[in-house]
Amino acid sequence: MHQQQRRTLGPAEVLAAAKGFFTRRNNIYAAFPDREGPTFVSMRGQGGEEVLIGVAQRDGATEVTGSSYLYDQQIARFFATLPPAPDAGPIVAGGAAVDATTLETAPPAGAATGTGPAGGTGKATGSAGGSPA
Repeated sequence: MHQQQRRTLGPAEVLAAAKGFFTRRNNIYAAFPDREGPTFVSMRGQGGEEVLIGVAQRDGATEVTGSSYLYDQQIARFFATLPPAPDAGPIVAGGAAVDATTLETAPPAGAATGTGPAGGTGKATGSAGGSPA
């Protein structure tokens, strides 16, 4: 899953925070640096799972991107530890917004919400057999 957020920390500070956050966890979600550069850190966790954190400085804030197959909740928790940029929106996770405080996912805009067409109840209307009502 891919997640992205704008933060106030500089790129080097975000990468240092990521290494600290993922290596100090004493459970199955710990991950340790594998490769790194000035704009990314790649870490390996349980079973060789890769956690990738990338950064880019844009418009006075740092765009932070996190990607992993299994560590999506841990990435969202890491993002919640970073101070948000003043114009930062919700964490974007796989096309859905994630509330950084509760880690609950909201459906993407325009997605079905469990109600019928035009906000209805989903109950069938009209007569059976396709004849006009």
